[in-house]
Amino acid sequence: MAVPLIFKTIEESGLSTWIRDSPSPFAYWFVLTFHAIGMGLLVGASAVIDLRILGVARDLPLAPLKGLYGIIWVGFWIQVVSGAFLLIAYPTKALTNPDFYIKLTLIGLAVTVMQTLNKRVFSDSSLSDAAMMVKGKALATWSLIFWVGAVTAGRLLAYTYTYLKYGFSG
Repeated sequence: MAVPLIFKTIEESGLSTWIRDSPSPFAYWFVLTFHAIGMGLLVGASAVIDLRILGVARDLPLAPLKGLYGIIWVGFWIQVVSGAFLLIAYPTKALTNPDFYIKLTLIGLAVTVMQTLNKRVFSDSSLSDAAMMVKGKALATWSLIFWVGAVTAGRLLAYTYTYLKYGFSG
């Protein structure tokens, strides 16, 4: 496979080199830690909503969980920024790996489902918990499937790449 030269150009940039090779605690491991924190906020808050809609913790009222969408969006943007830095550090590793595109597709589907869930379940404040659960059950199920898939695909990125850096196979 021909690996685009732009990957090499990015890898040789000062930012990429610093993130990837610096001994600073604020380089790669810091970015990776923030990526994990963002994932915890995004996927964790989404899972709380999904599981509650699917009947877990029935004593917990459903309507106030709409407030978790703020946490979901904070986690999402932490993921976007930290993910961009991780991509800059290893563009060849990510962009030549089909698993990376599976991960992004699953994230896109999960975010779309969560937005649809927000509109369908939380937009009408007069709905009872039972009505909210009926309206959201299928979406909550798909959301959990997509998030589990996205997290799994992301984790597999560490093991499924063919090229680590431009010109070097894994």
